[in-house]
Amino acid sequence: MLSKRMQELKPSPTLALAAKAKQLKADGHDVISLTVGEPDWTTYAKAKEAGKTAIDENKTTYTPAAGIPPLKAAIAELIGQQIQKTIDPSQVTVGAGAKFIIYAALTAVLDPGDEVIVPSPYWVSYPTMVELAGGEPKIVQCEESTDFKMTADQLEQAMTSKTKAVLLNSPSNPTGAEYSTEELVALAAVLKQHPNVVIISDDIYNQLSFNSESLSPHILNVEPSLFDRCLSINGMSKAYAMTGWRIGWAVGPEVLIKAMASFQSQTTGASSSVSQWASVTAIKDCHKEVEQALVALKERKTFFLDKISKVPGLSIFNPQGAFYLWVNINQWIGQSYKGEALKDSKQVAEALLNDEKLAVVPGQEFGLDGYLRLSFAASTKDLEEATRRFLNFQSQLS
Repeated sequence: MLSKRMQELKPSPTLALAAKAKQLKADGHDVISLTVGEPDWTTYAKAKEAGKTAIDENKTTYTPAAGIPPLKAAIAELIGQQIQKTIDPSQVTVGAGAKFIIYAALTAVLDPGDEVIVPSPYWVSYPTMVELAGGEPKIVQCEESTDFKMTADQLEQAMTSKTKAVLLNSPSNPTGAEYSTEELVALAAVLKQHPNVVIISDDIYNQLSFNSESLSPHILNVEPSLFDRCLSINGMSKAYAMTGWRIGWAVGPEVLIKAMASFQSQTTGASSSVSQWASVTAIKDCHKEVEQALVALKERKTFFLDKISKVPGLSIFNPQGAFYLWVNINQWIGQSYKGEALKDSKQVAEALLNDEKLAVVPGQEFGLDGYLRLSFAASTKDLEEATRRFLNFQSQLS
């Protein structure tokens, strides 16, 4: 009955692990989950009030598929400031979360057999979304020696006559690595030599950068001429703590934006009207709250790095943004745990969840085994207890 596509499709591993952790918690277990990339602070008060007001004012009907004009204007102003370019609202489309917007972008540009260059470690959904859109993911393995970032040489070597798009994510999920201005200059120089390649820049964590500007460098900052084939994708989930409101967007050349809007009109239709009005207020009026959230994240990062680094056998990558620690567990692989040799990161993650009631995501799911991704968007109490459970697990290795 099911199509071949559906038979081969697997659920999001991060959401599956989070669901298992929630079920264990519902069953009465004391579970600490460091799985889902979700802020543990609530949506900012001004945004919540704007959502309530939208309901009271009956702004609850269908909207244009590409978003209400005030939200598109707010996004155009925000992203225009970030990439230092005047953006027209016609160059913006709003959809049901940045995840769907990425899929819409891939659908808009890919024909069967087209290749998409995906640096690894990658966000778990990238390869699957490329395949669902009819393309073929071309994985570029990035090493710890380059802070898990794709080099210009690697990009050039990955290019073929089938290359249609490149996916960039900075700061990265899962590593928290951020491309520097110099690295982006080098990547842009390669891309300029391949004028038919589209750049899909997943910027969802760009306002959660730990650099002095509190904003990640963007490839359009260093090479504005790429705008005519670059889609900058972002949303309300991370910096604005609005994961459940499901608002994402793309900014880019009008020909691509119109195509994506048409696709949205035939699939999801418009995003929630209430969520859109709340997002207008969040973008315009919640700058201070975003700054405060970033300060809290920096404090948690420092706290968790200090704690988790003391667990024997772990090597921690110091992130430049987002809210993840990318933890090297290769010294644990091959050791014995309860009489059984640990063979990979998935087995380690399963043992941590089953025995320590600690939920983490194995590096396998991000395209690089031997690592775990830990979210530090959690309370310091939970982060300290998570460290204690890591120590207890490690003490049983032999």
